[in-house]
Amino acid sequence: MMDRRTLLKSAAFTAPLIPAGKLYAAPVQGPRLLVVFLRGAYDAASIVVPVKSDFYHEARPNIAITRDAALPLDADWGLHPALKDSILPLWQARQIAFVPFSGTSDLSRSHFETQDTIELGQPLPAESGGGARNYRSGFLARTAGVLSPNHPIAFTQQLPLIFRGAAAPVPNIIVNTNTPPGVAGPNAALIQAMYQGESLAATVAEGFKVNDEVYDALSGEMQAASRGAASARGFELAAQRIGLLMQDKFNLGFVDVGGWDTHVNQGGADGYLANRIGELGRGLAALPAALGDKWNDTVVIVVSEFGRTFRENGDRGTDHGHGSTYWVLGGAVKGGRVAGRQVEVSQASLFQDRDWPVLTDYRSLIGGMLKRGYGLSQAQLQTVFPNADPLDLALL
Repeated sequence: MMDRRTLLKSAAFTAPLIPAGKLYAAPVQGPRLLVVFLRGAYDAASIVVPVKSDFYHEARPNIAITRDAALPLDADWGLHPALKDSILPLWQARQIAFVPFSGTSDLSRSHFETQDTIELGQPLPAESGGGARNYRSGFLARTAGVLSPNHPIAFTQQLPLIFRGAAAPVPNIIVNTNTPPGVAGPNAALIQAMYQGESLAATVAEGFKVNDEVYDALSGEMQAASRGAASARGFELAAQRIGLLMQDKFNLGFVDVGGWDTHVNQGGADGYLANRIGELGRGLAALPAALGDKWNDTVVIVVSEFGRTFRENGDRGTDHGHGSTYWVLGGAVKGGRVAGRQVEVSQASLFQDRDWPVLTDYRSLIGGMLKRGYGLSQAQLQTVFPNADPLDLALL
């Protein structure tokens, strides 16, 4: 027989993490923000391609996206052909912008350390007089703290660092799987019985009820969303569910997408990276329909911890780099342009003769979006991103 402590400890990883009353509160009004984190550091130069640069094609003899294959964006930039039917229409509708040479001043080139840096949104110790970082304070948690009303949600298996430290519990729910809730039926009833007579009894019962209702409500939508193009575990399906939940219940969201660490056989116009970016594009393109008229109040920011080396390696892949390209999309985004500071893509402009430089700090970029989208004051922005000045790229 499993004792109460052991059962509760094991159930902690699968029990519903939606506090009572969170999901079925009154519909939210006003702007919505969704942060999409591409974990593993995607190769931005293969997606938003510097087509004008001869050096780009010389540095990547096997994996470069050729000028003929790239979808024209402007005189300097092209788009990966796998995004022709998903992201290119958003570009043509001026609902997406790209910000190259973006990222953080973190030079560790460590996935875990730089992901933490991005999610924390705090100055690096070297930038703050050597002070330690607070791992109990993520920047979306602080964003929720200055928004009123705030209805945050993480579309993840566990609460991510970016939401850690929020004043109120932040619900998290897995949206990229078609399996029923991990704790249900007799097991759920057993756990609820253990809490009978205690202060948390109502919260636990409501949590299980909400988890079941979410699964029942979304399972039907999942079948219509697949369209024969993506598996139930793909980001396209997850995006359908995210849009449905953010349509009127949540206004601050986070989701992460893995599989971007392409050291070997990255591919060019087709291959591994092309397949992954195609799935991502279809997922992002599914958001407008899922959100309906709320798409016009939604801003989606796509980030990654760092870029990749500009030159391909001996395994026809790319290694850990520095500068990346961030995406900003939404119904009210003033897109159809490549925004932010830029330099000619040449060997002379490489950072440490290997990577794209960072010319737009991610904290300033997102801070500028928060200022424009939510009207946050300078004091509020300093709470979200200490020691960072918001950058207004007029994207809203």
